[in-house]
Amino acid sequence: MTVSRRTLLATLAALPLSQSRAAPTPTTTKKETPRMYGLIGKMRATPGQRDALIAILLEGTAAMPGCLSYIIAKDAQDADAIWITETWTTQESHTASLTLPAVQAAIKQGRPLIAGFGERFETEPIGGHGLPPTQYPNN
Repeated sequence: MTVSRRTLLATLAALPLSQSRAAPTPTTTKKETPRMYGLIGKMRATPGQRDALIAILLEGTAAMPGCLSYIIAKDAQDADAIWITETWTTQESHTASLTLPAVQAAIKQGRPLIAGFGERFETEPIGGHGLPPTQYPNN
């Protein structure tokens, strides 16, 4: 079932974005390679419900258009917390995934198990094991 993983995506997307943004890249005549988009976020389950929330999130991690990586990890120090690390082909592919009907259904399913959120970081993945490399300019 692809609904469960989308719970996390929708709830993370509802968090306010960081005020800090990278400086805009100067316009060049060379065609730019699309930048990958990453999210790293902490989610807190209601007490004793972490495993149930993880199960919901793990159910549908294979079928998200534009999603290159979606990792769920238990926090080793907090029995109710999980960390989610996502890599997307573009920020637009992440945003588009949040409009799917299955995402809306997943929010309804997962919301009762979510106590809140912790840190949230937006990143620009460059590459690594399992990811396509970007063409980073030689500066």
